Amino acid sequence: MRPSKLFFFLLLSASLAFGWGDEGHKIINRAAVNATPSDMPAFFKAGVEQIVYNAPEPDRWRSPSEFTLKEAQEPDHFIDLERVEDLGELPEGRFEYIQLLYAKRARATENPDDFLPQRVGFQPYAAIEVYGRLKVAFREYRQLQAAGQPTAPAEQNVIFYAGWLGHYVGDASNPMHTTIQYNGWIGPNPHGYTTAAVHSAIETDFVNRNLPYMSQIGPLVSKPKPLEEPFRDYVAYLEASHKLVEPMYQIEKKGGFKDAGTDEGRVFIRGRLAAGAQMLANLYYTAWIESEKPLPDRPAPTAVAPAPAPKP
Repeated sequence: MRPSKLFFFLLLSASLAFGWGDEGHKIINRAAVNATPSDMPAFFKAGVEQIVYNAPEPDRWRSPSEFTLKEAQEPDHFIDLERVEDLGELPEGRFEYIQLLYAKRARATENPDDFLPQRVGFQPYAAIEVYGRLKVAFREYRQLQAAGQPTAPAEQNVIFYAGWLGHYVGDASNPMHTTIQYNGWIGPNPHGYTTAAVHSAIETDFVNRNLPYMSQIGPLVSKPKPLEEPFRDYVAYLEASHKLVEPMYQIEKKGGFKDAGTDEGRVFIRGRLAAGAQMLANLYYTAWIESEKPLPDRPAPTAVAPAPAPKP
């Protein structure tokens, strides 16, 4: 590899921000599956090891060696909530959201490209879209079971989607995936927070150095509850995580994440892992419950009026 190409490859590799690293994501997925109640199908808990294995799957899609894959889905891991706070309630559709961002970009007088959708991020849309896939897979499982047909193909889909969903839900529990301050403080900094690249040092290195403690989040995760409005509840979950951006930097400033860290730092990170597992368990259970509901009737196709006859 030529030196210039090697430098470019290393630069791209260094820019990857992996939410929690492999171990943190696996902790979240395992705790969420363990928290699910007994009225979910037995195959779900039996598939825990595959669900745990799939927890880091979307990060495996972020290598420059698969450039189109990396570029297409990398914005799914984050959302800069500061850039959308004046948009009002976020629409449930990804494309309506994109339209709002392009309209904001057109109005912007400074740094308009900051509002490009791929720079702002698609985090809640990625999560709820995979949640939808999981619900469909559970529905297919129910229908196959009711028809007395083999359910293994649908079960495999459920297990894969459950692992995939866990990744994005886990990302959102990390405050750094909700903010422009994702890797060192930028802009006005009156409190003197670090401007160094601390993202991976906290979410990966710190978690790995404290793995036995971080793994014990089971007691912090309650029995899941069905969500009445999954998208709205998920956005609220993101906003709650975002409120912890500055407290996270305050802990970092006090050395809370350095080496083995402090009790405050360890409790904070374990709490965020538990928050991710709780939301994930809620989504798992909601997908299962909702999959039992009958599908609404499809609307009749709208008749297309014939084109007017051309004028003579």
